[in-house]
This record gives sequence, structure tokens and C-alpha cells, in this order.
Amino acid sequence: MLVQRLWLTDFRNHRSTTLDLSRGVTAVIGDNGQGKTNLLEAIAWMSRGTSFRGAPVEALVRDGVAAAVIRLEVEKQGRTTLLEAELVVGGRNRLQVNGNRIRRQRDLLGHLHTTVFAPDDLVLVKGGPAARRGYLDDLLVDLHPGNHVLQADLDRILRQRNSLLRQAGGRAAPDVVASLDVWDAKLGEVGEALALARCDLLDEIMPIAGSLLESLTGGGSTIQMAYVRTWADGGLTTALAEARSDDLRRGTSTVGPHRDEVRLHIDGLPARSHASQGEQRSLVIALRLAGHRVVAARTGSDPVVLLDDVFSELDRRRSASLMSLLSATQTLVTTAADLPESVVTDRFIRIHDGAVVSG
Repeated sequence: MLVQRLWLTDFRNHRSTTLDLSRGVTAVIGDNGQGKTNLLEAIAWMSRGTSFRGAPVEALVRDGVAAAVIRLEVEKQGRTTLLEAELVVGGRNRLQVNGNRIRRQRDLLGHLHTTVFAPDDLVLVKGGPAARRGYLDDLLVDLHPGNHVLQADLDRILRQRNSLLRQAGGRAAPDVVASLDVWDAKLGEVGEALALARCDLLDEIMPIAGSLLESLTGGGSTIQMAYVRTWADGGLTTALAEARSDDLRRGTSTVGPHRDEVRLHIDGLPARSHASQGEQRSLVIALRLAGHRVVAARTGSDPVVLLDDVFSELDRRRSASLMSLLSATQTLVTTAADLPESVVTDRFIRIHDGAVVSG
């Protein structure tokens, strides 16, 4: 998979940027705040329809204008696809594939896969369960765009159920009970399907991540991963019925895949509380690389790798290990300083004030 050309108009601080890209490793260089990460963010946005920085559309559009445009030419298995997105402040985004308007975001998915490494990736280990659930859910969409529908259905059902619970004011009136029966059945079906998909994916990732962690740490650490549901073997629908009184009292859904956890252990101890920061960073790299390899194997095409200022957070050994473990694919790496000797680049691009000034 290869991003051949990128056009940006009014995206973040990029007024008008056109950039031809190539295979191999491209270093994007510039001082902080000049727009290096914005290039990576635009590419990643076209792969998932969201910002890997968690930014809303309003933050992606340059100040003073109403919309931003991203255009990408992507080559995948010998075929070139033109992806276009107009991000509209306060309105509906307009998306096109090969000049044809698409109405649903999920129709954009699958044309481009990216693997993003960012400094705040430590949240996968040190943060709450939502970050780890999001890690699995993003990979599920990469593996099959239809999983986006499953996740969207879950979000919709939870919004409806939680709204009903709040409106009930803690009272189990007959009409509330009847409506909850309907929403519980829907949540049970969708929630079980998503949890099963997450479990299967984690089972696939775990041995790969374990092997990668051994390589990153010189064989000194082992990893254990477990998906922990918030309901017992009796099924989610049964658990929802049992939790109904508590849910009515709290005004929210207390069980379901939106509350599940992914537990990470290194050498039998919780990675969040017992691992050193170096071990945590190695674990994060192993998780990202494992996801990358699973997507590559299943789709038949390596995702584009986006390394956003990660080497400033890694020591020399881990930097060398990361680069050695990456497959031969298109890689973009941003930096405001000199790169480690282990990062052999094929091309340099310099960014200043939202514009390409050389490269």
C-alpha cells in the first residue's frame, strides 16, 4: 500500500500543500508547531474518518475558513484510488472515492490502512480501559469495514437505552420496562457480537505481541493479555436484566462491551502499575506492531506507517529494534531533532509554517 500524492487545502495550518510521496522511509523535519504532525493526521484521517489526536472537525479546519479539503492518491495492489474529503465546520462532511460521492463514512474505509505510532500511545498501558478497547475496535475496522457498523449500532443502542434510563427517573413504570426489554435484546445481540470479535482478535494478537516484546527487550519479558467482560457466561441479555434496578438508579448502562477491560501483564504483573516506563513503551510498540502485522496478513497489504515524533521518547536500543521490526513498507516519520542512526531514511521533507519548503 502506498500514498502516492497528498493535497491539503486549509487543513490545520496548511493553506495549500501538495506533496508527492514514495516508498521507503521519509523523514518530515521541522520545528515544533510548523505542521509536521498535521500531514500525518490528514493521511490517517482518510484511513478511518477520525483524527488520531482525538480532534473534532472544527480543530482540523484552518482558522477563519469554513471547510478543509484532503485529497489522497492511494496505490493498493496495483490499483490507484483517489480519496477526497471536505471537512465542513458545523455541517456534514463531503466524501468522494474516485470522483463518486459517498454518503456513508464506512464507504471510505478499507481503501487505506495506516498504523500510527505517537508519543501519547502510552495511554494504551497507563490509561483507562477505553483506550485499550479503542485499540481493538480500530483494528477490527481495518480488518473488515463492516465492523464499523457493529460499533455504530452499539453506540446508537447505548444512547437510546441510557436516554430511557435517565428519563425514567429511577422508576420501573410498565412502559419503561417494555422499552427496556426491547433495547436489552438489541444490546445483548450487538454487544455479544462485538465482545466475541474483540476476544478473537486479542487471541490472534497476543502471540505476535509476545514475540515482538521478546525482540524489543532482548528476551527479558513475557506478556499476558486477557479480555475481561462485565457479564458472566449466562449472556449479556441476562446480565442486563439482572442489572436493571441498578441501571435505573444510576441512569446509565453498567454492563456491556462499553465497560469491558483488556488486562495487560508483563511477567505476570499488571503492566499499568508494575512495569517500568521503558517496559511500558516496549509493550506499546509490540501492540502497535502486532496490530500492523495482523492487518497486513489479513488484507494482503502492509498499512502505511506513520511515526509521529516517537524517537524522542525511545532510547537508542528501542529505536533500532522498532525500525528492524517494521516490514518493508511506506513509512513517514516526523522529528524536530536529529534522528537516531538506526533510522535510515530515503528522503527528507522540511516543513515550515504549514508549507513544504524543501524535499
